[in-house]
Amino acid sequence: MIENTVTRQNQNFLQVIHSYYQLTKPRIIPLLLMTTAGSMWIASEGKINPVLLLVTLCGGTFAAASAQTINCIYDRDIDDKMERTRHRPLVAGRVQPSHALIFAIALACLSFTLLALFVNLLSALLTMSGIVFYVGIYTHLLKRHHPANIVIGGAAGGIPALVGWAAVTNTLSWAPWLLFTIVFLWTPPHFWALALMIRDDYAKVGIPMLPVVAGNVAATRQIWVYSLLLVPSTFLLFYPLDVTGAVYACIAFVLGAIFIKKAWTLLHNPDDQKLARSLFLYSIFYMMLLCAGMVIDSLPLTHQLTHQLMEAILDLRF
Repeated sequence: MIENTVTRQNQNFLQVIHSYYQLTKPRIIPLLLMTTAGSMWIASEGKINPVLLLVTLCGGTFAAASAQTINCIYDRDIDDKMERTRHRPLVAGRVQPSHALIFAIALACLSFTLLALFVNLLSALLTMSGIVFYVGIYTHLLKRHHPANIVIGGAAGGIPALVGWAAVTNTLSWAPWLLFTIVFLWTPPHFWALALMIRDDYAKVGIPMLPVVAGNVAATRQIWVYSLLLVPSTFLLFYPLDVTGAVYACIAFVLGAIFIKKAWTLLHNPDDQKLARSLFLYSIFYMMLLCAGMVIDSLPLTHQLTHQLMEAILDLRF
C-alpha cells in the first residue's frame, strides 16, 4: 500500500525533479564551488574569463552531484536508521536505486565531457578522481571502518581547489596544493563538530566517527589541533607563496582568530552541543568567507586601492 502511494505521488513531475535534486545533497555543493572559484580567481590574478568560470563551476556541480548521489545509494541502509537522513529520497522510496545510479553516471559523464571539451583534460581528470576518491576511498573503505575516515576523506573536498587552478593554467603548482591542504585541514574540525552534535545517531548505525570511538574530550582535542594547523596554513598563500595580498591576509587573520576562539571554547566544554553547533556553522561561513577573501584580494581594483593606500601612508610618514 505504501509503495503504491509513493508511486502515485511521484507521478507529479515536479516532485520527481525535487527528489532527484535532493539526492545530490545540494547544500554541500556551493561550498565546494567556492573553493573552485577562489582558486580560479587567484590563478587568473583577478582577470577571470566568465565563460571559463561558468563552465568549470557547472562541471564541478555535476561531479559533486554524482558523487553525493552514489553516496546516497551506498548509505541507504544506514540512512534509514538515522534521524537526520531517514527522509532522503532513496530511503523514503521516492527514487529507485537503479534509477539513482543511472542518474549519477549520467552526471559524471556530463561533467567529464563538459570539462574535457571546453576547459582542459587535466581539470576533467582531477574532477573524476574526486568522485572516485569520495566514493571508493571515503564512502566504501573508510567511513564505516576507521575513525580517521573524515581526515583522509578530506582529500576529496580539496580536489575542487586543484580543479579550479588547473582550469585556468592547465598545470598544478605549489599554490593549488596549498589550497588543497587548507581544505584538507579544515575538514576534520568541520565534520567532527557535526559528529559531536549527532554522536548518538552515528553510534546507532556503527559509524566510527571520532566522538563515538574516542569520546567528546578526545574529539575536541583533535579539533583544537587541526584548528591550530589550519589557521597558520592560510597565511602561506600570502607569504612565502605570494599569490595573495594584504587584503586576503587581513581577512584570513580575522576569520582565523574567531575559528581559534571557538575551537578553544569547545575544547574546554566538550559536551556542550550549542558550542559544537556554533563551531560547525561558523566553519561553513569561515571557508566561504576565506574563499571570498581570495576573490576580493585578486581583483585589479583591490590592488589599485591597496597601492594608493600604501602611497598615502608613505606620504604621511615622509
